Amino acid sequence: MSPADFRVESNHPITGRLWPAAGSQQYFFSNRDLAVAMAAKSVTKPSGQEIRVVHVPTGEVVYRKPAVNRSEWGDEL
Repeated sequence: MSPADFRVESNHPITGRLWPAAGSQQYFFSNRDLAVAMAAKSVTKPSGQEIRVVHVPTGEVVYRKPAVNRSEWGDEL
């Protein structure tokens, strides 16, 4: 595997306390498990946007953290 086989990406800046630098829209990993774990523990700014892990050589989305539909929360508040 090459050093950038997996990309964590979003259409919005990705943040989280585990990232070395917050605010990028994509980060690269050589390990799929680590890329998925980082994506799962991350949020976007604005919050609630989709985060994906993409296998770079094939373009296949291997993990998707879906966007949160804020209207779903309306009944619970």
